[in-house]
Amino acid sequence: MMPIRRRSATASYQEELEKSNGKPPQPRICCLISLSAMFWVLILTFHFSAFSSPPIIGPDQPSGKHQFVLEESSMQNIPKFDNPNIQKPQEELENPSLKVLSIPPQDKVPQPKPVNNLQEPDSSENQVNHQNTSGTETEPQPSQSTDQTPPVTQDTPKKAPKNFALEKALRMAENQSDPCGGRYIYVHNLPSRFNDDMLRDCKRLSLWTNMCKFMSNDGLGPPLDNSGGVFSDTGWYATNQFAVDVIFSNRMKQYECLTNDSSIAAAIFVPFYAGFDIARYLWGYNISMRDAASLDLVNWLEKRPEWKVMGGKDHFLVAGRITWDFRRLTENEMDWGNKLLFLPAARNMSMLVVESSPWNANDFGIPYPTYFHPGVDADVFIWQERMRKLDRQWLFSFAGAPRPDNPKSIRGQIIDQCRKSSVCKLLECDFGENKCHSPSNIMKMFQSSLFCLQPQGDSYTRRSAFDSMLAGCIPVFFHPGSAYVQYTWHLPKNYTRYSVFLPENDVRNGNVTIEEMLRQYSPLMVKQMREEVINLIPNLIYADPRSELETLKDAFDVAVDAIINRVAKIRRDMVEGREDKDFIEENSWKYALLDEGEGTVGPHEWDPFFSKPKDGSPDTGNSASAEAAKNSWKSEQRSQKF
Repeated sequence: MMPIRRRSATASYQEELEKSNGKPPQPRICCLISLSAMFWVLILTFHFSAFSSPPIIGPDQPSGKHQFVLEESSMQNIPKFDNPNIQKPQEELENPSLKVLSIPPQDKVPQPKPVNNLQEPDSSENQVNHQNTSGTETEPQPSQSTDQTPPVTQDTPKKAPKNFALEKALRMAENQSDPCGGRYIYVHNLPSRFNDDMLRDCKRLSLWTNMCKFMSNDGLGPPLDNSGGVFSDTGWYATNQFAVDVIFSNRMKQYECLTNDSSIAAAIFVPFYAGFDIARYLWGYNISMRDAASLDLVNWLEKRPEWKVMGGKDHFLVAGRITWDFRRLTENEMDWGNKLLFLPAARNMSMLVVESSPWNANDFGIPYPTYFHPGVDADVFIWQERMRKLDRQWLFSFAGAPRPDNPKSIRGQIIDQCRKSSVCKLLECDFGENKCHSPSNIMKMFQSSLFCLQPQGDSYTRRSAFDSMLAGCIPVFFHPGSAYVQYTWHLPKNYTRYSVFLPENDVRNGNVTIEEMLRQYSPLMVKQMREEVINLIPNLIYADPRSELETLKDAFDVAVDAIINRVAKIRRDMVEGREDKDFIEENSWKYALLDEGEGTVGPHEWDPFFSKPKDGSPDTGNSASAEAAKNSWKSEQRSQKF
C-alpha cells in the first residue's frame, strides 16, 4: 500500500492565493493587454477623424444631412444672424431651447452684409404686408438649416429675391378671376391739413374770387342755367378751370377697385391738393410759406412703409394748375411758385397737371375741366349726337385777348386776320369785355364753328381747347406744346386725325393766311375730323364724381389707366434689373410721342419749338415759362368776373 503524501501548508496556501486573485497564467495576460490596446486605438482614431470639427454644409450638399443638435448654452459664442424679416427654421420655432447648427466655426463665419430690400416690420394702421399673412405668399427667406446658397460676397451682384415684393402686385394683373386684378389703387389717408382743411378755408384759395361756390357739388361748382338752350338739361356746371384737385380726388372715392392692402395695389394715390395749396401763397408770401406744405407732405410720405417699397415711384398726385407753379428754380424770394416738383422725393412720384413740362419726366398733362360732367352714359351719347347734327355757319372762330406785352405772341395777328375775314367769328376777351367769360357765349360760338383757333395763352395750354372739342369744333394749334406733347394719354398721337397744325412762325411772319389754309380742307375731310373730335369727347371730360359711367371712360379713367401702366413698367424694370442709361430727361417730350416698343429718340421736326440754350446761359425755357405762369394770373383775374 502506497503511502499518502500530505501537501505542505505553504504550497496549498500559494495555490489558493492565485485562485482567489483570478490571475491567469502569464501568456493570457499579454494577449488581453494587446487586444485592449488595439480597441482603444480604434476608438480614438474614429473619434478624432469624425469629431475633430463640425461639418460645413456646402452649397451643393443637402442641408438635411450631418446636422447636430446642441444645447443653447454651447452656442452662446456663435454669431447670430437674426432679422425680423427672415423666417426661422421650424425646429427652432417649436423648441426655442434647440437650434440647428449648419454654420462654420466662429473664426470662419463671414460677416453679415446689409440687405437693402428688406424692411423692418411696421406696426402702423396701414402696414405693408412684408411678412406672411393668411391667403398670401411670402418671400422664401434664408435660414440656418435650409440655406443652399453660398454667403453673399462683395463681388456678388445685387439681385432681387426670388419673390421680390414688387412681384406680388405684378402677379395681380394675371389673376383672370379678379375683375380688379392689376387695377387696384391704394389711397393714402393723409392728415386733413393736406386737403379738407383747405376746402374749409376756401375763401383763401384765390386772390381774385371766392372759390367757395366752385367747391359745391363735389368741386363741379353751381349748375348752369340752360335757358338759352346751349347746354343739355343735366350735367352742366360752372366749373372753375383750376378745380381738378378736388374733382379728381372725389372721382377716386368712387373708383371701383380701391384697396386697403397696398401690397396688391397697382399704384398709390396721394390726395394732396397741391394746386389749392400753392394758390393760397403765390402773392405776398415768402418762399418758406410757399414750400411749407410740400416739405411737410414729403416728410410724411417718406416715413410710410408704403413709400419704402419703391421709394415713391408707385405714387401719384394731381394738381389742377400748370407745372410752372411748382418749379421754382432758385431760393430767390422774387422767383415764382414753390419747388415741389424739384424736391428729390417728388421726382420719384408722378404728378398730373393741366400743363406739363416738355423737359421733365415727373409730370404728365391731363385735360382742363370743362363745364360738362355727365352722370350716365346716355347724357354723353345724346350730346355727341347733337354735336354731329349742328349747322355750323362759321369757318373758324377765336375767343381771346391780345398779348401786347409779349412780343412772341401771335394773338395780335390772329385777331387782325379774324376781323378781316367774313367767315370768322371773334369773341374778344379783355377787361372791358365780359361776354367771352360766359360759358353759354363761349359754347354757343364753338358750336357754330368748323375750326377753333387755339394759340398759346400765357403759357402753352388753354382750357378753351377742351371747351371747343366738347362742342365738336376742330382745334387749330400753332405750337406743339399746346396739346400734342401735353395730352398724349388722352389725344391720338396722329394729330392730323383731329386737328390742324399751323406753325406760329408762319403766322408771325405773314407767310400764311389762316382762312386760305383752312379752306383747303374738303367737306369730307372736315366731316371725318369732326367725327374724330366728337368721338374723343368721353376721354376729355370728367364725369360727375357722385355717379359712375358704365361703358365709357372719362378723363379720370384714362389717366388712372396710364398711371397703372407706367408703374407696372417701372416695377418690371426693377424686378428684371433693367435701366435705360441712354434716357435724356430734357427730351421727355420726344419719349412721350414714341409708339409702344420704341425706345430711342433722335432729331425731330419740332426741335426748334423746344430748344434750350447749350452755351451755359440761363435756362430761358423754364424761366420764360415761369414768367408766363406769373402772367397767367392776369387772365385768371379776368376769368373770375362772370
